[in-house]
Amino acid sequence: MNTLRSLLFTLWLYLSMPVFAIGLSPALLMPHRYAQGVAKAWARTVLFGLRWIAGVKVEFRGLEHAPSGAALVASKHQGMLDIVALLAVLPDACFVMKKELMPLPFFGWFAWKTKMIAVDRAGHAKALKDMTRQARARLDEGRQIVIFPEGTRNAPGVPGDYKPGVAAIYRDLAGPCWPVATNSGVCWPAHGFRRYPGVVVFEFLEPIPAQLKRGPMMALLEDRVESASADLLEPKAALAHSGPA
Repeated sequence: MNTLRSLLFTLWLYLSMPVFAIGLSPALLMPHRYAQGVAKAWARTVLFGLRWIAGVKVEFRGLEHAPSGAALVASKHQGMLDIVALLAVLPDACFVMKKELMPLPFFGWFAWKTKMIAVDRAGHAKALKDMTRQARARLDEGRQIVIFPEGTRNAPGVPGDYKPGVAAIYRDLAGPCWPVATNSGVCWPAHGFRRYPGVVVFEFLEPIPAQLKRGPMMALLEDRVESASADLLEPKAALAHSGPA
């Protein structure tokens, strides 16, 4: 039964992309907020299918800490659901993403129109400078910049290797950083098509204050995100369905 439900949800997920991208493609000719609205509607459609087809309920906690205006959001990253959920819940999310994703049909079109921050990870110092420049522009528009500090997906219970990009944006923008914890990989692993019924939680944590030095800021971010994410794992679920990262 779980295999069938997972296959049906996968069909729902991948059919929803062209339906929204092609059916609502006129939004690409309009101001960014219309394309952003299409992306948010798609994300909510995915969450609806995830709940009623795959049996995965998504909860958002700590919403009293969630930003409503310009902000830097740093989230634990365990799979695709992290993007979908934060896109659905934040007012105007702007993700830091790999540049090589931009040419993809559907996804790339709306990523370009909604002005996501595309980064060439092979560019090192130049890429970091370009990322902070784009981030500053998006913050000036009042958007929420979402970055996954680990730079890649990790299985539930596996600590990430936090990269310095988040500290560079934090320092350059001179504002707080909103951490987000999750257990998403337990129900939606990074690899494979199987989805496992249960409850996924995205928890907004207390913001890290502005203007900390890089070392203390990174240590505080990692400690808060990793500790809260570990607390969200059920005693025996941490690595049950995660597979390789």
